[in-house]
Amino acid sequence: MQATLSGVTAAGVPVVDGIPFARTGREELQGRVADLLADGEVDRARVALFADADDWWTEPAPPAEQLAQVPAARTLREAMDTLGMGRVGDYFAHRWSDPTHLAGLALLGRHWPGDAPVVDVACGIGTQLRELARRGVADLVGLDVVWSKLWLARRFVCPTARYVCADVTTAPDLQVTGPAYVTCHDAFYFFRDKPAAAAAMTRLAGLEGTVVVGHAHVADPHGAPLPPQDYARLLHATVLYDDEELTRSLLERRPPRPAPAEELVGSEAIALVAGDLRGPAPVDLGEPLEPLRPNPLYTDGRLHWPSERYAAEYGPRSAHLPDRWPDPLPADAARRRLLVDLPEQW
Repeated sequence: MQATLSGVTAAGVPVVDGIPFARTGREELQGRVADLLADGEVDRARVALFADADDWWTEPAPPAEQLAQVPAARTLREAMDTLGMGRVGDYFAHRWSDPTHLAGLALLGRHWPGDAPVVDVACGIGTQLRELARRGVADLVGLDVVWSKLWLARRFVCPTARYVCADVTTAPDLQVTGPAYVTCHDAFYFFRDKPAAAAAMTRLAGLEGTVVVGHAHVADPHGAPLPPQDYARLLHATVLYDDEELTRSLLERRPPRPAPAEELVGSEAIALVAGDLRGPAPVDLGEPLEPLRPNPLYTDGRLHWPSERYAAEYGPRSAHLPDRWPDPLPADAARRRLLVDLPEQW
């Protein structure tokens, strides 16, 4: 779907700041945004979209006057604070060093898209798309049901990708040609209709394409996790990994070891690959790209988690981050994410 900067497509889909809003179940909001655009009220249309959230979110939207200030934010963190993203903002702000992100890099590094077009389903603020773009992948599409996350991705994280706000099961034509690389990281377990999502991702990839699902929870109070065998059956996956094994492999500079589904029943989360398995990346994704900055989780020489919730989820799996800032820095400081490649306007 080609998007004008702001307006309504021939199919009646409203577009604000280059991002179409085609989310299923939001027809009233679509109509309201389209009417505002027809009246030239782009700012009010943007605020209306900023107020929309996913179905799992329980916090009220900030007042319209506050949301109207988001475009004036100078940094990603300021914009997320103004959007009232709370705990989700904490996760996005520190994504670059968490073990889940490292597992995703290991997965990408082992099954690299090459020159295939990439569709990142539930892409959030575009963290994975940014990694792909900085490593030379040109044809990138980010799909998510939350318009504000896509706005953040386009504004602060990965401006070269195309973004569409839609559910993967009912997305409009994404204009992806040829066998595609369809990925979904740390989100598939939240999908309510997983069979429909898996089928839609398989169609997007095409007969010779690839479907990659990372960090699919097996046991978690959040979302709606499945056993490994059920994930594999839905996705027709032929290669599976334990998520912690992926993280360790990146830190240890080695290929990750796959495992059969029956051996992953006790895993917290797993990753799966279906279709064309592709080959390894031509570069080491364990080494972040310049420019590097000290990990902002460290203040006054100590590791400080942004919240108790974040500490409980990621602390036990973040042995790569020492409690104290080491002096001198070890040779593998970048690989261990003591040094990180944050977006310029982080």
